[in-house]
Amino acid sequence: MRYFLSIAILFLTLIGCATDIEKMNLTGTVKGLKKGTLLLQKFEDTVLVTVDSVIVDGDSNFSFSEKVESPEIYYLYVRLKDGSLRDDRITFFAENGAINIKTNLKNFGSAATVTGSANDSLLKEYDKLKQRYVAKNLEYIEQRLKKGRKGNDSLEMDLNRKQQALISNKYLTTINFALNNKEYEVAPYLMLSEAYNSNVKYLDTVYNALTPKIKDSKYGKELESFIVKRKTTDTIL
Repeated sequence: MRYFLSIAILFLTLIGCATDIEKMNLTGTVKGLKKGTLLLQKFEDTVLVTVDSVIVDGDSNFSFSEKVESPEIYYLYVRLKDGSLRDDRITFFAENGAINIKTNLKNFGSAATVTGSANDSLLKEYDKLKQRYVAKNLEYIEQRLKKGRKGNDSLEMDLNRKQQALISNKYLTTINFALNNKEYEVAPYLMLSEAYNSNVKYLDTVYNALTPKIKDSKYGKELESFIVKRKTTDTIL
């Protein structure tokens, strides 16, 4: 009898563990938030929908339990007690498992730290690379503003050339990053969000390098569909 009881307990424990793994258990803290509502949102087709919400009343800790069918971008918004929705939001790569988000009410989006999501960690790593290109492009924009209406055509051509080269380098950086992380859903996501205007042969190269699991993911399927569409509409491949 004890033997069968032990087996039953072990079986139930394994089921519980499997259930936890098959869901995103999102926990976190919003320092300074006393009263309000946290909204967990994602895009369905082209519409941003709220998949869950939790009321905060005196305790700044929160938790969500959500089954993520395929790792994808989710958003966390905060609605204050007066009903107003904060302009900033937390963007993170959701996936099943334990994920923790810590932030504060004053700098809700910019102060957020996300742990527990492998795809989100890679996305943050890519964002650091991307900032170099953003900063350089801002320099070129500033040079244009300083030039004003002086009509220096040679300087304008030089700035155009530099900006085009910057775009090409950003695409190559994105493609290489995706290829180096082809076993993660962040790879097709970056091709769709950051390199969709690159030559379709590069999109093809990344898609063909993806592992079968990633090809079958939400963003893997979207990348495949996007490539098919590009091949039917592009005049130069």
